[in-house]
Amino acid sequence: MPTAVVTGGAGFLGSHLCELLLERDYRVVCVDNLETGSLENIAHLGRGPQFEFRYHDVIEPIRIDESVDVVYHLAALASPIDYMRLPLHSLKVGSYGTHNALGLAKHKRARFFLASTSEVYGDPAVTPQPEGYWGNVDPVGPRGVYDEAKRYAEALTMAYHHQQGVDTCIARIFNTYGPRMRRNDGRASVTFLQQALAGTPLTVFGDGQQTRSLCYVDDTIRGIVLLAESGEHLPVNLGNPDHELTMLELAQTVLRVSGSKSEITFEASPYDLTDDPQIRRPDITRARALLGWEPETDLEQGLRRWLAALGREPARA
Repeated sequence: MPTAVVTGGAGFLGSHLCELLLERDYRVVCVDNLETGSLENIAHLGRGPQFEFRYHDVIEPIRIDESVDVVYHLAALASPIDYMRLPLHSLKVGSYGTHNALGLAKHKRARFFLASTSEVYGDPAVTPQPEGYWGNVDPVGPRGVYDEAKRYAEALTMAYHHQQGVDTCIARIFNTYGPRMRRNDGRASVTFLQQALAGTPLTVFGDGQQTRSLCYVDDTIRGIVLLAESGEHLPVNLGNPDHELTMLELAQTVLRVSGSKSEITFEASPYDLTDDPQIRRPDITRARALLGWEPETDLEQGLRRWLAALGREPARA
């Protein structure tokens, strides 16, 4: 039985990854300090020889006594509401945390997977964004603590690969949605869904014309595992190029699928949107060629699955 260590394993993406790895007969060591993760996300995975939870902050060295085959480094403060609340910790997770996870992979001679982000492209001047695009990031802007933490993590990962010989890979993950997103995550998909289910107005910030490309969580997790099990080392985009839509369109879609009678209102954002990306769409040419991967779930289908997971009946198609 191969062993995988998953940092951030009690979070949204991490818990789904732990679940898939268990289905693939891995022993999984889930490492999380529960800052944004939750034991509720992994309660259904049980405890036993195949799954172990360790409460630990990755900015401290990670010690695993057994052999390890792959380290999945997903620990991060990925939502603006979190990295603006804890800017220094966000930078430390991207730097010290990545260094510690890479050190574990080096010590154990394990494959290392870095969960990077489309935020490395900043507010892009090129669309769709290919991996060769270097980005348009403001290092001192309000989002810089997350953007630059991930850019540094990528540089550190490649340095460990080239100079230390660690077997590494990097996924640049675009906006993902689905069950186990935190209700107070602050991101549009979960906020709109919670408002629709509560019958309260859906609050669109600004004019609602900023776009995001949305990928259902099952598709993203499948891509993560395919990349980790490949021999690729350079960054690979994982996202849905066919579902770039404005925030207003997303709100309208949520209303239609949920059957909610809520209204849509426009408000000023409570966050500093100085460097908020106005467009976001991945070029997944490399993922298709290297991994044979592309999303399989369309937006309405994904929203219906999410509603079902919440025990709510979606509107009839």
